Amino acid sequence: MHIISILLGIIIFLNIAFAVVMIFRERRDASSSWAWLLVLFFIPLLGFVLYLLFGQNLSRYHMFQWEDRKKLGIERLLSSQLEQIRNDTFEFRNETERDYKQLIYMHLMNNDAVLTKDNLVDVFTDGNKKFAKLLEDIEQAKDHIHLQYYIFKKDQLGKQLLEALTKKAQQGVKIRILYDDLGSRGLRRSFFAKLRAAGGEVEVFFPSKLRWINLRLNYRNHRKLVIIDGQIGYVGGFNVGDEYLGLDPKFGYWRDTHLRIQGPAVYAVQTRFILDWNQAAHKRKIPYLPEHFPEPVRKGDSSMQIVTSGPDSEWEQIKHGYIKMISTAKRTICIQTPYFIPDASLLDALKIACLSGVEVKLMIPNKPDHPFVYWATLSYVGEMLSSGARVFIYDHGFIHAKTIVVDHEISSVGTANIDMRSFRLNFEVNAFLYDPEIAKKLHDVFHDDIALSRELTLEDYDQRSKLIRFKESISRLLSPIL
Repeated sequence: MHIISILLGIIIFLNIAFAVVMIFRERRDASSSWAWLLVLFFIPLLGFVLYLLFGQNLSRYHMFQWEDRKKLGIERLLSSQLEQIRNDTFEFRNETERDYKQLIYMHLMNNDAVLTKDNLVDVFTDGNKKFAKLLEDIEQAKDHIHLQYYIFKKDQLGKQLLEALTKKAQQGVKIRILYDDLGSRGLRRSFFAKLRAAGGEVEVFFPSKLRWINLRLNYRNHRKLVIIDGQIGYVGGFNVGDEYLGLDPKFGYWRDTHLRIQGPAVYAVQTRFILDWNQAAHKRKIPYLPEHFPEPVRKGDSSMQIVTSGPDSEWEQIKHGYIKMISTAKRTICIQTPYFIPDASLLDALKIACLSGVEVKLMIPNKPDHPFVYWATLSYVGEMLSSGARVFIYDHGFIHAKTIVVDHEISSVGTANIDMRSFRLNFEVNAFLYDPEIAKKLHDVFHDDIALSRELTLEDYDQRSKLIRFKESISRLLSPIL
C-alpha cells in the first residue's frame, strides 16, 4: 500500500507538472488547454500518452530553415513589395490586385508569400486529365522532378507514375519523391527499389520511430506538389491512387481541383518542396542551385501568392486568407470542400456575409469517407442554412475539391479543407489567385457541378431523424480533433 501511495503521488505530481508546462509554455487557445487539462486529470497515465501522440505543439520548433532565402533574393523582394504597398507605390497589374491589396499584404507580412505575376494557370477537375498531363510533363523533363504527395498508393496509378519516374531517372533526370508516413501507410520503401537503383531518392515525412508508434501522429504533411525542371508546378487536391481516377466503387467519380502553373510562382512551389524535403532528409538535403530556379518563362497574365500553413507556425495563414476573402465579398461566395468543420471565427465570417446580403453557396459530398467528419459537417451546415446560405449535396460521386471563389474576382485552390485539422494540425499549401478569368472559370465549374447536385433546404434539414441529430451532436463535440 505504501508503494501504491508513492506511485499515485508521482502520477499526480507529473500531471500537475504537465499541466503547468502546457499552460505556461505551449500557449494554446483556452478551449484546447481546458480539453487537455481534463484529459490529464481524469485519465492520469493514459492522458499523458495521448498528449504525446496528439497534443504536442510544434510552433516552438524551427522545423524549416529559411537562411538560404538570401541566395534567392526572397528577403529583398519581400521587403520591396511590403514597402511599396505601404507607400502606395506598388505597380498593380489590374484593379483586382489593387482592390485586394490588404489580402496581398497580409500574406506577404505573415507568410513571406511573394506576389508573382505573368503566370499561366491550367485548371484540372478530372483526375484522368490531370495525371495524363502530369505524365506528359514527366516525359519531357530534362533536369529534375520533385514530387510530394500526402497519399501515394501501390496500385495501378502509383505503379504507372513510378515507372515513368524510374525511366527518367535512368535517363539521368534527378528524381525526388516525398510522401507522408500516415497518409501513405502500408507503402513500403521496397516499392521504390528500382527507382533508387536508377539514382532516384525517396524520403518520408514524419516517419514512425517505432513500427506501431508515431509521436507525431497528429501532424501530417497534407501538401500535394510537383515541380518539373523548375518551370512547371502542380498544386491541388489530387493524391496518387486509383480512386482519384474514379476507379473505386465506394466513391465513384472523383471530383477534385488541381492547378498546373507556369511562371514565377513555380519558384514559391519549388521553395516549399525544398523546405519540406530538407526537413525529412537529414543527410541528402537539396541545395538552392540555379537549375532549381531557372529564369521563368512568362506565358500568362495570372497573379498569385503561394501560401502555406502548418502546426509549426504561429499564424493560421490559410484560414486567415479565407476569412479575409469572405469579409471582403460584396456579391457571391462559392465554396467547395469535402469537410466543413469551421472554427468560430470562420463560421462567424460566413454567417455575417449571409446576413449582409452576400449570396453564399456551399457544396459538400453526399457520402462520407470519414463518418464522424461527415456528421460534424452536417451540424455546421445547419447553421449556414439558418443564416441564409444555399447548400448543395454533390451526387455525382465524391467531391474532394478545396476551392473558394469570391465575386468572380479572386479564388483560392489548394490542399486545405475547411476544418480545424487543416487550419491547425496539417501542413497545407494553397494558391491565392488574383485573376478574374480564373475566378470566372472556377465559378462556372461550380455551377456545372450544381447540375449534378441536389439542394439541401432548411426545411429538409429540419426534418432529419433523431438518430441523425444524435450523430451530429456527438460528432460536433469531437470536431476539434477530427
